[in-house]
Amino acid sequence: MTRKWDISAFKGLTRQEADTRLATEGYNELPSSKQRSFLAIALDVVREPMFLLLVACGGIYLGLGELQDALMLLSFVFVVMGITLYQERKTERALEALRDLSSPRALVIRDGEEKRIAGRDVVRGDYLVLVEGDRVPADAVLENCSNFETDESLLTGESAPVRKIAWDQKMELTPPGGDNLPFIYSGTLVVSGQGIARVLKTGIFTEMGKIGKALQSIDTAPTALKKETGKIVRNLTIVGLILCTIVVIVYGLTNQDWPTGFLAGLTLAMAMMPEEFPVVMTIFLALGAWRISKKHVLTRKVPAVETLGSASVLCVDKTGTLTLNMMSVSQIYTDGEFYDVKHHRRDGLPEKFHELVEFGILASQRDPFDPMEKALRRLGKLNLTNTEHLHDDWTLIQEYPLSHNLLALSHVWKSPDEQNYTIAAKGAPEAVADLCHFSDSQQADLAKKVAQMADDGLRILAVARANFHKTDLPIQQHAFVFKFIGLIGFADPVRPGVDNSIRECYDAGIRVIMITGDYPGTAKNIAQQIGLSPMDQVLTGPELDQLSDDDLQQQIKTVNIFARVVPEQKLRLVQALKANGETVAMTGDGVNDAPALKAANIGIAMGGRGTDVAREASDLVLVDDDFSSIVDAVKMGRRIFDNLKKAMAYIFAVHVPIAGLSLLPVLFKWPLILLPVHIVFLELIIDPACSIVFEAESGEADIMKRPPRNLKNPLLSKKTLTLSILQGLSVLIFTLAVYLIAGSQDSSAENNNARTLAFTTLIVANIGLILTNRSWIQTIPALLKKRNQALWLILSGATLFLTLVLYLPPLQNMFHFAPLHSTDLLICLICGAASIVWFEFFKYFTRPNPPKTPATHQK
Repeated sequence: MTRKWDISAFKGLTRQEADTRLATEGYNELPSSKQRSFLAIALDVVREPMFLLLVACGGIYLGLGELQDALMLLSFVFVVMGITLYQERKTERALEALRDLSSPRALVIRDGEEKRIAGRDVVRGDYLVLVEGDRVPADAVLENCSNFETDESLLTGESAPVRKIAWDQKMELTPPGGDNLPFIYSGTLVVSGQGIARVLKTGIFTEMGKIGKALQSIDTAPTALKKETGKIVRNLTIVGLILCTIVVIVYGLTNQDWPTGFLAGLTLAMAMMPEEFPVVMTIFLALGAWRISKKHVLTRKVPAVETLGSASVLCVDKTGTLTLNMMSVSQIYTDGEFYDVKHHRRDGLPEKFHELVEFGILASQRDPFDPMEKALRRLGKLNLTNTEHLHDDWTLIQEYPLSHNLLALSHVWKSPDEQNYTIAAKGAPEAVADLCHFSDSQQADLAKKVAQMADDGLRILAVARANFHKTDLPIQQHAFVFKFIGLIGFADPVRPGVDNSIRECYDAGIRVIMITGDYPGTAKNIAQQIGLSPMDQVLTGPELDQLSDDDLQQQIKTVNIFARVVPEQKLRLVQALKANGETVAMTGDGVNDAPALKAANIGIAMGGRGTDVAREASDLVLVDDDFSSIVDAVKMGRRIFDNLKKAMAYIFAVHVPIAGLSLLPVLFKWPLILLPVHIVFLELIIDPACSIVFEAESGEADIMKRPPRNLKNPLLSKKTLTLSILQGLSVLIFTLAVYLIAGSQDSSAENNNARTLAFTTLIVANIGLILTNRSWIQTIPALLKKRNQALWLILSGATLFLTLVLYLPPLQNMFHFAPLHSTDLLICLICGAASIVWFEFFKYFTRPNPPKTPATHQK
């Protein structure tokens, strides 16, 4: 899209002026939800079931006259609050970072230069540069505009676009609504045209601010994983309540000791309370989105974090994603002759080709943003300076923009010394041929020349010219009598590392589909450079239109290159792939890409060149527009899901022995093994381990050698759940064995010595569960070489606290422990470690070989 003005005419604010106004007037944002205070978090903790159980147990101890035990339990409330506060702050910091990144971007003029900044940093007096697809960041007045229309339905409820005009230097700011006004409003959308606007109001002073609607937020809708986790929590809670009731009744009736029966029941309820599941889900998804942002991919919608690892097809735009979008003129053609520019850069451009470059520049922006127009400007400056072919003194009278029906644009110019208009047109070769009214034979000859250039991997534009007597200009470009001048071929180098990323996708069982508006020859050339296959099968946009939905579903199983495709056709590609059972990631940057981005399982908008509409329709924003970053994000998505599965498996495993040691003594009339204080001690290890240690775990070595996960598969498969329960049962058996053997030699009424040995064994086994579940492929000796700072902090803390409760008399009494000798400690260490050895052998003998890449993905 071209500008009718020179951007240098607007100097804008200086950096110092902008900083001063930002400091005095505040950020350009609406009041958002504040971070929860310590008091708010504390109140949330008070409402949690675990807190209520702790208070209930403390109350029973007070009723029994056990003041020390009561105070110990109630003091743990503050420890739980501390852990919860840390987790909340860590999660909120990650979400706040995402909110900052996801705020709308704005292109402003400061110090006479264009600069892209966060929308919240826009200040009163800034000049905004707006084009089709942009979201207006503040209330402003248009100083210059062309064909400018906005969608103000967010403010007025009217869906019809509103036509805008440039300010007459007199009109006062009016409310939104109505045509032919120069004012634009925060939150509205530019649906056509371009303009430069001066900001009048920001933040809460805008029309949007008056209504009080927030523009950006992190999506918190329940995800599939959250629904699955909620179901697990519900089922475990029901089972826990039933068993708790049974324990209270059985103990009370058999022992005639109802207070202790309630204590045993509450202990079992604490043992089975699945409070870790929602905490783990929240932390993993929030920190996962933050980690993905470190890979230059911004998560706009949290469900994308769990979907990323399941992507089976990546549909990517060629230009700017697989290539650098850094154009240079490589080859030109006019009057039956080709000229290789890149091989004659020092020779100068022959006179024969000057007109082609001249009118290519006239059909471009004066201050180009498009890479191809920049390349043309560079070529003209190098070869046409001090000739009659550069026209900086000409005046742009009219522009005819690109349309869906005609992929060509025209500029009408007037020179200072001529009475007639000169028109320059450029666009897709077939569109320019249409403007020039080519015959069938001329079109066939042009197609051969285009194919010849496309086979060299070039993007091709055609250029034409016309003259028009100075009268009223026509409505359409077709009214001019154009003369065809020639073709310009642009080279766009492939991004470094794309070929390696393509191979990594194939190893991971992921198809890569390239979509481009270029010619099949150009697409094949790029495919060959990046290793995309098969290169012999290409489907073009016109051919796609001829296919029924069923035929397209069959064709798309083997075709990975789509050429001459327009954005509207991307939606059909997404629908066909999803109908074939694929999990689709689709990239896009334009307004017309939005439906496809919305329909894809994972919509990925371009951060560098994408429109606000595309970003709002997407799940992810590719900050650097680099294909390799998408692959890195998929890898991170797989790691996040894999670690989440390990954390959930660990939670299941560790709760089996805790529940067993709480229930079995009641059923078999043994002295209680675990008391509420023991459960709290265990939770102080379990909570940070499952939410922090496993989240920080690095990915498995074969994470990108596995096929994509089916979205329909549950988080915990039957195999995973069975192995987790078996881990827990193994720990329970070894711990019970230690307790029973020690109990047979313990003459005390409470079996304190046996309880101490059993609890210490359980702690050692718990540490073993944490270590072994870090990977379901590698054994513990190999895992010890992997860095995980959180792991060692938690294990050190657990060891220190265990030492204190074993050997510090006041704590020893509160935990109802007896002192342990070195032989006792050795027994606990051996039995605790032995309880998880079988799983280490299981991992060693069932290590999977790297899977062969499916044939459909090698194609």
